[in-house]
Amino acid sequence: MEERRENRNKKGNFIAFEGIDGSGKSTQIGLLAERLKKEGIRCYTTMEPTNGPIGSLIRQVMTGRIRMDNKAIAGLFAADRLDHLLNEVDGIAAKMEGGMTVLADRYYFSSYAYHSVDMPMEWVVKANEQSSLILRPTVNIFIDVDPDVALERIARNRFHQELFEKKSRLVKVRENYKKAFDLLAGEEKYAVIDGNQPVEAIADGVWEAVREYFGL
Repeated sequence: MEERRENRNKKGNFIAFEGIDGSGKSTQIGLLAERLKKEGIRCYTTMEPTNGPIGSLIRQVMTGRIRMDNKAIAGLFAADRLDHLLNEVDGIAAKMEGGMTVLADRYYFSSYAYHSVDMPMEWVVKANEQSSLILRPTVNIFIDVDPDVALERIARNRFHQELFEKKSRLVKVRENYKKAFDLLAGEEKYAVIDGNQPVEAIADGVWEAVREYFGL
């Protein structure tokens, strides 16, 4: 089965999961990876910010250990994303060329949504232009969850709140996701999944949104 899948789709798919913090992206990525592997499809899961040197710096900024201007933060995310794509060891592009399907927890729509709270969305889109030219996701999966629900989940699972996890900001970020998807509707494929449902129902919605790209 695995050989037939790979022959039919020599280059892997790239599925980017998007949503405000607390939307359950990491849980759904794990469930989708398990389901795809049962179908004989090789998967690689990854996330942004990465664990690389630029990503590590971003994490220090997000937790308040380092202070930085918002434009500089947006620039760091764009740089981390390019390294995420092009890194010769475990870059997304290399994984896909090898026939691996990549499931990513965040990609450039996260930058569009979060950073355009503080600056024009057009500026953020332009700052990430190289990434979009190099690789667009096969499909973006937006898990849409109410900010109050998201914050309840965050409070249960984390000891601190990062910079982008306050309710007023998450409300704006959610609005910006929808604005960005509308703005780029002619260029990007995306599916909106109701993230307020039980985990299993969300997983079923994700599966229905992606299965066509694997011929399933």
